[in-house]
Amino acid sequence: MYLAIIGFLMVFAIVALLLKGKMSPIVVLIFIPAVAALLAGFGVIEVGDFIKEGVKTTMNNAVLFIFSVIFFGVMSDVGVFDIIVDFLVKRAGANVVAITVVTAIIAVIAHLDGATATTVLITIPAMYPIYKRMNIRPHVLLCITAAGMGVMNLLPWGGPTARTATVLGMEATDLWHILIPIQIFGVITTIALGAILGVIEKKRGAGVAMAAEESSEIKTEADAKADELKRPKLLWVNALLTIGLIVTLMFDVVTSYVVFMVFLSMALIVNFRTLKEQDARIKAHAPSALVISATMIAAGSMVGILSGTGMLEAMANVLIGIIPEALGRFIHIIFGILALPLGMMIGTDAYFYGVMPLVIEVGTKYDVTALNTALTMIIGKNVGLMISPLVPATFLAIGLVDVELKDHIKFSFKWLFMVSLVTMIAGFVMGIIRF
Repeated sequence: MYLAIIGFLMVFAIVALLLKGKMSPIVVLIFIPAVAALLAGFGVIEVGDFIKEGVKTTMNNAVLFIFSVIFFGVMSDVGVFDIIVDFLVKRAGANVVAITVVTAIIAVIAHLDGATATTVLITIPAMYPIYKRMNIRPHVLLCITAAGMGVMNLLPWGGPTARTATVLGMEATDLWHILIPIQIFGVITTIALGAILGVIEKKRGAGVAMAAEESSEIKTEADAKADELKRPKLLWVNALLTIGLIVTLMFDVVTSYVVFMVFLSMALIVNFRTLKEQDARIKAHAPSALVISATMIAAGSMVGILSGTGMLEAMANVLIGIIPEALGRFIHIIFGILALPLGMMIGTDAYFYGVMPLVIEVGTKYDVTALNTALTMIIGKNVGLMISPLVPATFLAIGLVDVELKDHIKFSFKWLFMVSLVTMIAGFVMGIIRF
């Protein structure tokens, strides 16, 4: 019981500190569990061994994240997505439904790099002027972008999938292979959502173009985005590199981080010939890559302490005594339904490293596999990513379209919650998630 109390206090402290944002997640995930283990009576050498074992489980995913973030950052720099976006926008023309559907497609493509800020900065500036001209509410743009971001964030280099893989002690790419059918269904659902919202907007009177002078303003703004890093003459080479990387990952030929290491090297050689240019691109994307990777390694130390000390099992036994036995076998479904609202209120690290391991441990006592619980919990959390006030990209997005957070959440919550539930149900129907 003493071990369980310390464990609950530790989880509470971790979640509270991560929510307050007063300390770095790296500090929180290393220091608090280490102190808790010492208070539980374990020696310094034992704690060090727990951390060592835990870190071993996260290193592959940490290395994957470093090279994947830099690779897709470079692809974004050189303009791989720009021509695709321009083509889709032109095809949509003045058709309201086509515009909202194209928004969904752009959001999905833009989130190939797994970076929320990149998705926002590619999708919203490209589409917002068109939305204004066609009298489509900006809330629709935010909602569709959020849905596209949510389903695409299941990629192995997306933070939530890598974090979940860390908790499960498996490769992020292996987890993604399981999630691919769910992700494909999620993409189709997002496009369908775009079409539904387009029909609703058309019924509201959207589609009446505004003055022609605004159109010239749009072109001027688009011209101002020209960047010396773009490589239009190498577009097809870079597109083939990106497609080749994804196909290689899908066939699981070699370890995923090795794939990214090789393809990143090729991308830098093709697009940036000098040492100075290559170093500049690596340094430009290294901060975000290293921070998330370091956080994963720190989380590994926490996972190691939780399992090594026996805290996780002790806490689970306490919860089993509280949860009615009739509901125990459905715990993964319950938390799958609650994933989106819970994920909105709890930060990503707190959710995946604080709540998920505990729910998984309780589920195993009722013969619910760790993978089943993780799959239900990751879907809703991902879809709710861009309506969470704890995600910086949320504020970036609402700032670009001048919409208040409460209005964004009020409009988007019901639609994203439906996407979350429908996608989870599809997982059950396809037999990927089991009752």
